[in-house]
Amino acid sequence: MWSAFKRSKNVTNEPAAVQIIHNTEGSPAFVVIPYEHYLAQQNDPNLVPHAVVSRLVDGATPIRAWREHLGLTQEEVAGRLGISQSEFAQQEVVSKPRRTTREKIAKAFGINAIQLEL
Repeated sequence: MWSAFKRSKNVTNEPAAVQIIHNTEGSPAFVVIPYEHYLAQQNDPNLVPHAVVSRLVDGATPIRAWREHLGLTQEEVAGRLGISQSEFAQQEVVSKPRRTTREKIAKAFGINAIQLEL
């Protein structure tokens, strides 16, 4: 599940056949989107998975939320970065790391640096 919908270049500008399903109280409960739009958002490298956003809401930093989502340990990420686990642990608690730090960690995670800018 993804936290946001972003129109892909491959999707036309025609109005989407979006369906809103209401619960028994009449409040919106679900949104159904065309399958092609769903597929387009799956391939969008700038979107952030719902699980990551949920961890951010719970108070995790973007780096920690992504690391946990990817199922990586601090030791594994530190190894990919060529630093010690304790050095990475210090970087993981910073809420707004420097751009160069975000870029290095994003590369170690296999994601775009923009996905750490939350």
